[in-house]
Amino acid sequence: MTLFRCVLTASTILAVAGSDLAGSHAHAASLSETGAAAGSPMTHKAASSGAKVQGHVGRRGGRAAGLHPARSGRGGMETASGASGSAGQAMRVQPVTGATASGGAALPAARAVQAAQQGQPSVSLAASQGLPEVVTVSALRRPVRAEDVGSSVTVVTDEQIAIQQRRTLPDILARQPGLNVVRSGGFGGTTSIFMRGANANDVKVRIDGMDVNDGSSASNAFDAGQFVTDGIGSIEILRGPQSGLYGADAMAGVIDINTKAGEGRFKPFARIEGGSYGTFNQALGASGRAGRFHYNVALSHYRIDGFHEIPRYIENENEANRAQRRAGDRNDNRSANVKLGYDVTRTFDLGLTARLIQANYHTFTSYDEMYTPYNGTQLLRDQNTQNEAVVRGTAHLSSFGGRFDQVLGLGYMTNRRRYMQDGLYADGSPAMTDPDYYRSTRLKVDWHGTLDLRKYGTVLVGAEHFHDSINVSTDDPTEPVHTSAGMDTTAGYGQYEGNWNRILYGAANVRYDANSRYGNHVTWRVAPAIHVPHTGTILKASAGSGFHAPSLYQLFVDQRGAGWGEVGNPALKAETMIGYDVGVEQKLLHDKLRFGATWYDNKVRNLIQSTGSLVASDGAYQYLYSYGNTGHARMYGVEAFLDWKALETLSFALNYTWTHARDTENHALLQRRPQHKFNFNTTWSPVKDFTLSGNILYTSGWRDYPLVGENFCPTCAKGHGYFTIDLAATYKINRYLSVFARADNLLNRQYENPVGYLQPGRAGYGGITLNY
Repeated sequence: MTLFRCVLTASTILAVAGSDLAGSHAHAASLSETGAAAGSPMTHKAASSGAKVQGHVGRRGGRAAGLHPARSGRGGMETASGASGSAGQAMRVQPVTGATASGGAALPAARAVQAAQQGQPSVSLAASQGLPEVVTVSALRRPVRAEDVGSSVTVVTDEQIAIQQRRTLPDILARQPGLNVVRSGGFGGTTSIFMRGANANDVKVRIDGMDVNDGSSASNAFDAGQFVTDGIGSIEILRGPQSGLYGADAMAGVIDINTKAGEGRFKPFARIEGGSYGTFNQALGASGRAGRFHYNVALSHYRIDGFHEIPRYIENENEANRAQRRAGDRNDNRSANVKLGYDVTRTFDLGLTARLIQANYHTFTSYDEMYTPYNGTQLLRDQNTQNEAVVRGTAHLSSFGGRFDQVLGLGYMTNRRRYMQDGLYADGSPAMTDPDYYRSTRLKVDWHGTLDLRKYGTVLVGAEHFHDSINVSTDDPTEPVHTSAGMDTTAGYGQYEGNWNRILYGAANVRYDANSRYGNHVTWRVAPAIHVPHTGTILKASAGSGFHAPSLYQLFVDQRGAGWGEVGNPALKAETMIGYDVGVEQKLLHDKLRFGATWYDNKVRNLIQSTGSLVASDGAYQYLYSYGNTGHARMYGVEAFLDWKALETLSFALNYTWTHARDTENHALLQRRPQHKFNFNTTWSPVKDFTLSGNILYTSGWRDYPLVGENFCPTCAKGHGYFTIDLAATYKINRYLSVFARADNLLNRQYENPVGYLQPGRAGYGGITLNY
């Protein structure tokens, strides 16, 4: 009887799977007959502003089906969540670890229009009630279904961020495949994002089309430490060398952040949140449309006070006193996110986006504690102040019935950081009276045009010009520092993208960058995708080249002190990479189940690393720091995912990343690259207007720089693996009021990441959101 039951069960499963495959094929055939054209004014309007749309992008009888803006949107279209900007609001269930690069059910045309107008991925489901379809803009610089792109891409929506109640960018990125996020302490600490084992400065980050890597830092890496999620519409994570479209610093990939667009009636919101570590957060804003003008404004103030980041073993090593063992960090963050748009005509529109950050971060770190023998019972605290502004304006024109679409953009970014210390030395003298200043600016002018050749594909051409400058200085007369430098980059790129019988999809691009400091570079990328008929199987592959430019700091810094100095190296070359990946994705159960895996392999030459030497100066020796092209590295691994919508009210999503990253010259493991990372997320709505979200994150051990001991090298310490469990709940009491609560690190795991910096233990938060 047992054997009979097993055979009967297996037969039933096979029969169901077979019918699902047939249903998926029939559904895929229906997708190919409907959808939005690549050249339609609305879809390119979304692309011009950096917006991400979600809906089917397909062909009709070999011709692009025009999707024109529905002017009914002026009369009061609602966002999918019911109130734009209400981060704490309850909503319908969907996978919440970030949509993977497999698409599925098509959205109805009306909902696709709505999603395009709102400039954000829609949460609506097709008639099959399968997983939401994923549309990417960053992969090809225009809206396309992610399953038709050979590149590996993950799309995170604002609904997913709200359900999980992730208030900061590092918190949501830490859960995505292929990424390792390292933060020195709690909210506000310096944060690095490693992608596929590459350095953090090999990842280009863009906000609404503006490049925002921090030129005031030594490495030119993006620091996400003070970046909050209020106002974000979507985040696209594009993995693999992307310099063929995005130029320098896109060597490992691109993180493209889009601000949510306003639509419909006037919708204000306000949110108040409190909890552990002295947390007190407030956010308010409004979005909507008034005639041809649409807007979204989000203002926020985040504060923590009392988080202690020093591990106990370091305190014991440094013989810390009672005051030092109780010293906590304090962070005060004020942010503003604005997106405005005006439709001059049906084919011409203007846009303006701005993100402003003002933050004060006071810390007591392991390095401060090391000076206990010199400071006695005094506390020396670091004070870091950051003022950042990112502004970009666009003009978008669609011509010839949407067949030629062009965007002109002008962007400006400035970042100003101040570092100093407060407190007294043991002798009563002030610790540091003269602050260090790190300033950078970036001006960008860009244009790109897209020509829709209908059944013959799409051609994209574009040009960009950047002017970057830095100024590093201190007023300390005993250790003077002043570095001021600038550089210009002019680039042009082109891309062809098309498909054959909706089976073979492909894109190829090439780019030329000319820089006034480090020379010229040509980069490229090809990315095919094959849809195997009647199976729901998609085969993907991509290959390309990339480069990371030396920063102005690395090229020209010049500072000296008593017994030490740091000088730039104007002869530095750019790092270069050749990389490829190949993967397979599968859809089953009427697109309620998707899973897949990707193998990647990247090789880097001319790694820029710190160097040091003893130099005789005025009869004494001085240790001189600099930079050089001294290394080669190889990074390879696997990324896998599974998304399953088990019920209309219950979904599961998981992803796994295996990374192996080594210096190929000395065979040492690269710093802060864990080999294994696993993330599991589930979302459940047991009753109407009530949503629960649970998340488990596991990260294995890694090599790191030690803060105690006798051996000091970049990989002499071992970081211990950890896992955390987070829970979040949201209940919408009525159309005006929602309440929410969450518990992070439920098991109170005490872990460091990086070594020497504790991460927050068990913490609880709660609050209310008001909408109108």
